[in-house]
Amino acid sequence: MQKEQTMPKLIAKEEIAQYKIIPAFVDNTLQWKSKLAYAVRLGNEFKGKTHITFETTEGPRSVETTIWSHTDTHLHLKGGTLIPLESIIDIHF
Repeated sequence: MQKEQTMPKLIAKEEIAQYKIIPAFVDNTLQWKSKLAYAVRLGNEFKGKTHITFETTEGPRSVETTIWSHTDTHLHLKGGTLIPLESIIDIHF
């Protein structure tokens, strides 16, 4: 049975820790890696924000924030917040 898609709820980056982040229905990790270099530069050099939608046990959540860095498996946000790449549904600038 396919999971019904719902509109993501916009949350503050400080609220991310309140949610249990789970893998997205489709793992697009390789696709996100190509966008992340630009997102990190946007945040570090220009203080620009990136809109990130990710999956949680309570449904999709979105946050608009600066990406400080990334690894092969996670995004690093200000304050030490991590978002697993496998949980990301969408990234846009």
